[in-house]
This record gives sequence, C-alpha cells and structure tokens, in this order.
Amino acid sequence: MANYQWYPGHMTKAKRMMEENIRLIDLVIELVDARIPLSSRNPDIDVLGKNKARIILLNKSDLADTKKNKTWVKYFTDKGFHVLEMNSKTGAGIKAIQGIVQEACKEKLERDRKRGILNRPVRAMVVGIPNVGKSTFINSFAGKACAKTGNKPGVTRGKQWIRLNKGLELLDTPGILWPKFEDQAVGLRLAMIGSMNDEIIHLDELAYQLIVFLRAEYPGLLEKRYGIVLTEEQDAYDAIKSVCIAKKCFLKGEELDIMKSSAMIVDDFRNGKIGKITLEMP
Repeated sequence: MANYQWYPGHMTKAKRMMEENIRLIDLVIELVDARIPLSSRNPDIDVLGKNKARIILLNKSDLADTKKNKTWVKYFTDKGFHVLEMNSKTGAGIKAIQGIVQEACKEKLERDRKRGILNRPVRAMVVGIPNVGKSTFINSFAGKACAKTGNKPGVTRGKQWIRLNKGLELLDTPGILWPKFEDQAVGLRLAMIGSMNDEIIHLDELAYQLIVFLRAEYPGLLEKRYGIVLTEEQDAYDAIKSVCIAKKCFLKGEELDIMKSSAMIVDDFRNGKIGKITLEMP
C-alpha cells in the first residue's frame, strides 16, 4: 500500500502563527469532515487549544451517514466539546452557531460580567485541515457584512479580526494544520475525501480501497449507482472493470480505461453520489 504523507512548508508557518495568537483567543472553532471526524482532526489542536472553549463543527454532514453523525456528536460531546452538524456550502446549521458560541463561552462571559466588563466580544480562531471547508464556513458565517476591525494591540501587523456581530470576532488567518499521521489508514481516509493533493496519489489504488470498504460496510450501494452485478468471488479490481464496461470507459478499441473509471468512482464518492457514507467510527 502506498505511503500517504503530505506536509508542505507553509503549514509549519501556519502552526507558528497559531501558537503566537492563541493567547488572544477565547474560543477555538474546529472544523472536521463528518465522513472522517477523527482522521480529519489534528492532534496538535488539542495541545494548542487546551484551557480554551472548544467547538467542533461536523462539516459536510450531508455527505455522511446520518445515523453515524449522531454517534459522532455523542462521542465528542462526551469528551467535553460543543458539537454541531453543518454544511458550510449550503449554510445548513450556520444559524445555530451563535447559540453554541454563547453556550461554549458561558464561563468567560460570566467572569467578564463579574468584573464589570460588558460587551467584550468573544474572540474565536477557526482551525481545520485543508479542504475541510474553512474558507467557505468563514464566508457563509460572516456573510457579506463582515467588517474588519483593524489591528488590535498585541496582534502582529497585518493580522485582521473580522467582527461578525457585537458578540463575536474571528481571527481571519486560520491556521492550516496537518496531522502527523503515524497510522497509514488515516492517510488513506484523507486521500479518499480529497484532503491531499491528488497528483501524489494513485487514483486506481484509492478506488480499489474504497470499493473494498464499501462492499464490507455499505453493500449494494456500488451496484445501485453503476447498474452492475458483482458476485462474492469478484474482487475490487473486478468491480472497477465492471464500472468501466457499464460506463463505457474505453481507451482504444476494447481496452478498458481503468484510470478513468477509478477517478469516476472516487469523484462520485466525494460528491455523495454513491450515498451518504462515513468511513470511520469511534
């Protein structure tokens, strides 16, 4: 099996930026992909964000298994996080975030009130790995009306705070962090959802692994999507060939275009066309 690892240099810089800014922050809002909530988390964030209020947003929850979403919400809630299912593209769940922010920062707001500090906005940092939907989330959460509040004391020049409303400000340079994955299965799952550069992975191998998983955990979905019939004896490679034939993916003459059908299978999974699928459980 291929070795999945990808750590461009700018991510080191982003991590440094987070470490410098964490002391200004009351709240860490972490986006994870609902299809792989653990594999799309960066362990560094727990270290950086300890003693801060924490929210986990299960983004792209519409692409994940509805029942398994509930299991993950309970899993993270039991660990002390405030959790919300959402979809930053369609805006589903965005309205509920304000309430969760208030709930997560209740102690801070209470402390402020006792000290006579009224209306100091909650300062939040949005974190998450590549392709998990951070920018889309910030844009749809902030809407068009986001005013930049300019430089604050203690914030290095050029960093901007976005004032979302009277009660909440976001640091608009979200850190891009990448898990150091010792476990290759984590790398594989990240590759499946498209969080890695597709140029460094073999799509036929990805499709193969995806089919092995789908046949074990979601039997029938592949057959239904592509109108194919698979016997017990046929392996994942036979399935790719069947998709080739069903979808007329040919090179010259009758030669099967394995890469084309592999890319189609991976794309269809990523876009939710095969079904609502969760790749891991707690």
